[in-house]
Amino acid sequence: MVHLQQKINMRKLFTIALRVSLLFLCFVALIFVSIKIDTASYITTNKKELPVVSTAIVLGAGLLNSDTLSTIFKDRVDTAIVLYKEGKVANILVTGDDSSSSHNEVNPARDYLLSKGVPSKDIFLDHAGFDTYSSMYRAKKVFLINSAIIVTQSFHLPRSVFIAQTLGINAYGIPADQHAYTFKNNIREFFADTKAFFDILRNRKPKYLGEEIPITGDSSESI
Repeated sequence: MVHLQQKINMRKLFTIALRVSLLFLCFVALIFVSIKIDTASYITTNKKELPVVSTAIVLGAGLLNSDTLSTIFKDRVDTAIVLYKEGKVANILVTGDDSSSSHNEVNPARDYLLSKGVPSKDIFLDHAGFDTYSSMYRAKKVFLINSAIIVTQSFHLPRSVFIAQTLGINAYGIPADQHAYTFKNNIREFFADTKAFFDILRNRKPKYLGEEIPITGDSSESI
């Protein structure tokens, strides 16, 4: 009798856990779909449809070694270069993780931009863009950016544009899809959108803020 009661209790617990899991997945899916719908009109693959804004924000994406951009990162930087040379943006902000001497995403990107003819005065670096939310928060509060074209892959753009707009940036997005990317990137976004939703809800502050470096000022202050 006791054994039977234990089996019944286990079934009840399993049923409750399953229902909670399904509710959570529905909630995550709702956020994911809502962000895609809300940002769809601000994202385009056609550069001609983009307005002229102050800045292209390039989100860091890792390195192959200490001074070589990963494929994803290079695709983003190359796309930003095209925007700059076509007059869609006046400058470029590269934001990424510079948390240690062995991992510095932004300086190699600056070197690459210089090698492609982008003047030093138009290259700004955010060394504390540890995640997308921090990058957009700092873009607004530290670099005082009011309008931007965000440059990243299509799987990452809805979340990036959504965060930027919610934080007060008039943001648009263009995909940097120059290669095929793994399916796990899309799966990651499914849950990352939920994290972004709660970051915004609780007005999370980045780990570092620091003094203002206006995007209209001297770029050397960000190096």
